[in-house]
Amino acid sequence: MENTPEVKAFIRENSHLFWYTPKDKLEEIDHEFLVEHILNYGDMDAVRKLIEVLGMEHTAEVFFKHIAKSDRHRGNYFPLYLDYFEKLFTKYVPQCSK
Repeated sequence: MENTPEVKAFIRENSHLFWYTPKDKLEEIDHEFLVEHILNYGDMDAVRKLIEVLGMEHTAEVFFKHIAKSDRHRGNYFPLYLDYFEKLFTKYVPQCSK
């Protein structure tokens, strides 16, 4: 899925979280990478904006799809944040947690 102008602007606003991504590739990062980094390293304003830009349901789908791949992918999230966002998305978007 190609990033919308709104998603690209959001990525640019939070480019400090993707310091090792080449600048010319920054706006091309996929939603899985974007969600993981914002949920792990962003502040609450960035998390709120992510959910606003991608939508609660899509953000939850990306999150659950990513952590379901393997224990390694699940391990990419800090345990505290993994637990928090599993509970948050299960509460507000229960159909995505299955």
